[in-house]
Amino acid sequence: MPPKTTHPTTRLAESITQILGELISIRHDLHAHPQLMFNETHANRVVCDQLAALGIEHQTNMGGIEPNTGTGVLSHLPATVENPGPCIGLRADMDALPILEATGKEYCSTNEGIMHACGHDGHTTILLGAAKVLAMMDHRPNPVSFVFQPGEEGGAGAEKMIRDGALDGSCLGPKVDRMYGLHGWPEYELNQIGTMPGPMLAATDTFTVVITGKQGHAAYPHLCVDPVVAAAQIISAAQTIASRDAMPTDAVVVTFASIHAGSAFNVIPEIVELKGTVRTLRDETRAMAKSRFYAIVEGMAGSMGCSAAIDWHTGYPVTSNDEREARRVLEIGEQATFARRTVVVEAPTLGGEDFSYYGRQVASCFFFLGLSNPDQEEGPGLHTDRFDFNDDAIGLGVEMMCRLALS
Repeated sequence: MPPKTTHPTTRLAESITQILGELISIRHDLHAHPQLMFNETHANRVVCDQLAALGIEHQTNMGGIEPNTGTGVLSHLPATVENPGPCIGLRADMDALPILEATGKEYCSTNEGIMHACGHDGHTTILLGAAKVLAMMDHRPNPVSFVFQPGEEGGAGAEKMIRDGALDGSCLGPKVDRMYGLHGWPEYELNQIGTMPGPMLAATDTFTVVITGKQGHAAYPHLCVDPVVAAAQIISAAQTIASRDAMPTDAVVVTFASIHAGSAFNVIPEIVELKGTVRTLRDETRAMAKSRFYAIVEGMAGSMGCSAAIDWHTGYPVTSNDEREARRVLEIGEQATFARRTVVVEAPTLGGEDFSYYGRQVASCFFFLGLSNPDQEEGPGLHTDRFDFNDDAIGLGVEMMCRLALS
């Protein structure tokens, strides 16, 4: 009879508790030194130093705008058994946002006008913590790849990490079979885990529309071609994409977030510029919304004597969770020592995530990690100048990543 061995998750919470102080220090250091997408040199250095100290093999110069460049890091821990299970991929993003911090924390940003307002400092710390705990284990049934990516905030860093071999085994370790990522979520109670099968975050397309008319005196509109009136009609008509072109049960958002026209109260301008975003949860709806947007904008502008030029930027795809992996995350959340409760997300959010690119390559699941203390007033939201990742959520984040790596 083979000797009995301790299951690798038996002392997991104890191992995590022992390093929590160290992880909090790392998180505060990352928070104090934020950098924008594709310039995350400080986070890169912290990650590489920590991995080197653990003796974990890693590859950098990944995820940049050009191949074989960038601050992204791929690291790998092999399994410790002869017949290993699937290779598990775990992801964290590292970039910050162009926001002036107003938290007043002693570890607040030292780079004026840049801050970790989306919690990526917490995500990176959690993944480093998972690497530390897993590296200490003498029994790992699965090989594990850790993906520290740049450029989530609009740069599609995930797509570039995939391009550079983060998933296909061409760079380090075997091909990744399953992929997991998390996001700190201030709308959820501290240490609550939430996910759902299928679409959970939206595709994030953006647009710029330039409407051109004929300038003239505001008192003589019959001698002009007014692009402002055309813009008003376009903004209103475009809402029919959601109300009349999409199924009533299908989510579509068409938002005009920026309008610029003219400089005087008595001059009809020549040009109006509109900027905004279209959010959808299905590929078919995404294609329909783009087609209808072009038809409405060009048709409405033309009917009013104006011309319209559209610059459409295809953003991140829909973040859609594999049904089996979503179920796995929820089940593991129920087992986690640090977890308060686990919930199925009631409805998708129309925010976007470039984790979507991993889900298009391998079976994946993205999940939310609750940050809000239930006994306190509602805290600052993501992408605000007072947001700060809750250190008390780090333990559960690390535990979830470790349990998924071992599952």
